[in-house]
Amino acid sequence: MARKLAIQAGRSKVRARGTGPLSNGQIALLLAQEAENATGHMVQALRRAARSAFLWPEEVADILGAGRRLTELNSIGPHLARLIGGWVEAPPAVPEPNELQREFLTMSEARRILAAKPQWRGRLKGDLQMHTTWSDGSGSVKDMAAAGLTLGYAYIGITDHTQGLKIAGGLTEAELAAQGREIAAVNRDLKKQGAALRVLRSTEVNLSPAGEVDMEPKALAELDIVLGSFHSSLRKKEDQTARYVAALRNPNIQTLGHPQGRVYNYRSGLHADWPRVFAEAAKLDKAVEIDGYADRQDLKGSLLKMAKKEGCRISLGTDAHHPWQLAYIDLSLAAACRAGIAADRILNFMPAEELLVWVSSVRERATNPTRRAR
Repeated sequence: MARKLAIQAGRSKVRARGTGPLSNGQIALLLAQEAENATGHMVQALRRAARSAFLWPEEVADILGAGRRLTELNSIGPHLARLIGGWVEAPPAVPEPNELQREFLTMSEARRILAAKPQWRGRLKGDLQMHTTWSDGSGSVKDMAAAGLTLGYAYIGITDHTQGLKIAGGLTEAELAAQGREIAAVNRDLKKQGAALRVLRSTEVNLSPAGEVDMEPKALAELDIVLGSFHSSLRKKEDQTARYVAALRNPNIQTLGHPQGRVYNYRSGLHADWPRVFAEAAKLDKAVEIDGYADRQDLKGSLLKMAKKEGCRISLGTDAHHPWQLAYIDLSLAAACRAGIAADRILNFMPAEELLVWVSSVRERATNPTRRAR
């Protein structure tokens, strides 16, 4: 009798939240919880399915309601299909997300947000973070350009890693220059085809914990735009405000990539006096990124609201490592939309020439700090 009452209490907990049918986000939480109690190969299968749930294009409840099979979803086999189907039929108590799981959008949720404001997608001119076979991506520059063309973009930014991140095949200055020649060749071919897309020379330069870059400033100055990101010492618990301020003051970067450094169910990211960080970015007219990679979604919504209040610029990037991952832009765009970021603060809404003028102005401010932001 006690067990029956406990089950009923759990189900009422779900109903009390007013969520209706289980959402994909709630199913991700249940899968992650199940993985904690699983053994053998099921641990990885459940964790993989939990991550995949963020990218399912439709809600599980809608798929089942249409009489379709859940095995059409990525990472779902017959066993997990039965498990999830049972949850939808008789919803269990959904665990509250912990620090590693909070504030992640699902793709189906993101697309509902964007469907309510279709003008947002219409303003989007491009994607400002992606990787190619030059570092740790699986598509060539040409492949990523072709994917950008399919999406109707005016530009894409190729941001392969730099030499300090050896595990990701980071580029040396010489390799970055060679990539630049390849990008120039791709742009010439696009122009011959009458394509409107332009491939921007960029990089995701590796920032040390002191905010220093791992490339010669001269090499970075030749790029169209530079994204700087932290990739080390990402589990520190003490305040990291000084680290962020130092990075933003580095004259060689214009955008701070995946600022918090969080990864779903793996790493919560760094802590800082975020209003101060965003105020510094606004003062320098630099941008902070919404990395749309499904496991990252960094900056998260609560921090985006702070960034909005301080008035700093926002850059949208998928962090794509495969051409198909350019679809992650919906997660970045929806996060900006939901946070109410002003359109004139979003870099990706700028035409290419306006974007490059902004980069030039930021670089000029780095050598002439008294110059006002535009």
